[in-house]
Amino acid sequence: MDYTAARHNMVENQIRTNRVIDPAVVAALSEVPREVFVPKAMRGFAYVDEDLDVGGGRFILEPLTLARLLIAADIRPTDVVLNIGDATGYATAVVSKLAQTVVALESNADWAGRATQSLSDLGVDNAAVVRGALEQGYAAQAPYDVILLSGAAAEIPAALCRQLADGGRLAGVVGGSGVGKGVLVVRVGDTFGRRVLFDVVTPSLPGFQAKPKFVF
Repeated sequence: MDYTAARHNMVENQIRTNRVIDPAVVAALSEVPREVFVPKAMRGFAYVDEDLDVGGGRFILEPLTLARLLIAADIRPTDVVLNIGDATGYATAVVSKLAQTVVALESNADWAGRATQSLSDLGVDNAAVVRGALEQGYAAQAPYDVILLSGAAAEIPAALCRQLADGGRLAGVVGGSGVGKGVLVVRVGDTFGRRVLFDVVTPSLPGFQAKPKFVF
């Protein structure tokens, strides 16, 4: 399979046709080989227009969803970004093209190891994969200019928003089963504003599922 051609077609037919024209985001998606972050048996599906189930309840975000979140986050070359739940490391590699530093938080040791190896193989030297509970964020390196959720959350924990720097942005999908909402949270002092961006169906991240409600 010609992955270079497939990546070009993804950008031209999935990304640009949906009014994603930010040159930095388009360039990042054009440069990062998505097939490197997909299990070998699935590499023929690396550039399909959907979330990729990579096993164990984990997935790689649909390219268009990722692109829309990146545009909303408005990542700048001087930004420090926390990317939560990226599994294989693909979104981290893309973000590394946009930001100064990326901290990729992963709860699963196997995925953390695979992501670290894939990023190293591609020569990504401004990103590091750390271990921890996804829903708790990674306070050790806070505050962050941007926090990206690489999956859906039933709710965004307030403690996670507090890891944003003043003026920081959190981009992710909020919603349980069914259609969720792409949202942007912006911190201004101790106030957190939220804006709904688009409708999308995205699988949930571990630790971010809706908590069961007590019923008499």
